[in-house]
Amino acid sequence: SAKMMENKVFLSFTFYSTILILKMYVVAIITGQVRLRKKAFANPEDALRNGGLQFCREDPDVERCLRAHRNDMENIFPFLFLGAIYSLLDPSPTVARIHFLIFCVGRIIHTIAYLLRLRAPTRSVAYSVAQLPCFSMALQILLATTPYW
Repeated sequence: SAKMMENKVFLSFTFYSTILILKMYVVAIITGQVRLRKKAFANPEDALRNGGLQFCREDPDVERCLRAHRNDMENIFPFLFLGAIYSLLDPSPTVARIHFLIFCVGRIIHTIAYLLRLRAPTRSVAYSVAQLPCFSMALQILLATTPYW
């Protein structure tokens, strides 16, 4: 709607959210590629199609991809809720954009660190940095809504 398109904060949130969702799709595609390369399938029909039932098995590299994807779901999904509600609080567009950018960059670095096995604590630092804007948004939402509890 025209009203939504006037909300610069919501448009910024939408941009970063879409980038993060596309990043999650990339992780899913990588997982599938690793399954094919390592011949480690989750389903017997896929194993049979790719050489036999013995390939219905787990693989450490596939498991790593799945953990990266699960971590995304545990962190990006809450961000989608928090960011959408936060956008409705009429925050400063600059401050809001900084919140969204920090989260987005943190999550991209987290994924790269996870999939490329970057030396610790790269991944956990990226995770923690990305949590900061989420805690900030959650706190601001609670402060704005406390009168209505």
